[in-house]
Amino acid sequence: MIELRPFNTLGAANHGWLDARHHFSFAGYHDPARVHWGALRVWNDDAIAPQSGFPTHPHADMEIITYVRSGAITHRDSMGNEGRTEAGDVQVMSAGTGVAHSEFNLEDETTTLFQIWIIPDERGGAPDWGARRFPKGDRNGAFVPLASGEAHDDDALKIRADARVLGATIKAGTSVTYTPRSADRHLYLVPATGKVRIDEVEAHARDGVAITQLAQVTITALEDSEVVLVDAA
Repeated sequence: MIELRPFNTLGAANHGWLDARHHFSFAGYHDPARVHWGALRVWNDDAIAPQSGFPTHPHADMEIITYVRSGAITHRDSMGNEGRTEAGDVQVMSAGTGVAHSEFNLEDETTTLFQIWIIPDERGGAPDWGARRFPKGDRNGAFVPLASGEAHDDDALKIRADARVLGATIKAGTSVTYTPRSADRHLYLVPATGKVRIDEVEAHARDGVAITQLAQVTITALEDSEVVLVDAA
């Protein structure tokens, strides 16, 4: 099954400083057909105005992955962590028993990012945060694990869920194939840029593609593309 979710059908909320699109039900947007996709609970497409952001607020029992598409985001939390994550790089917060954090765009340009929430395998545990660089050149023509709950993904940021977040850059006219562990996995793919085809389905930048019951998925770039893929239970 491959279901295209065009960008213009996503939930939308424009707060001035924040222009957000929601692939799944979130805050004031509710679609009973788009509450979650397996363990994938949230995929928000956010544009944050310069010198603005999310003030301190709490989370618990959620794996929160931030993929910065342009600009940078600065994180501070109640554990004493502080870090600035730039375009193409990733940060992960395991909320565990509870943590408060803020995320601000302290830059002079708009920051755009994907914020992805995945339901953890178990509730509780000590909260944690981490970030790292993932040069786009290293993902040229191949999926690279960015955040993962699988032990063999040694270079990925760790999450406490049976899930992987992967990124790839694909040159126009070339393809990348992904093989999930089993056909009943829930895959969700979003091109950050470009245009891709999966079987007969074409997805433009920031469209969502929900995939399941496929033993293998081949993504062909119709334009130079940067794609993010979640593979979840």
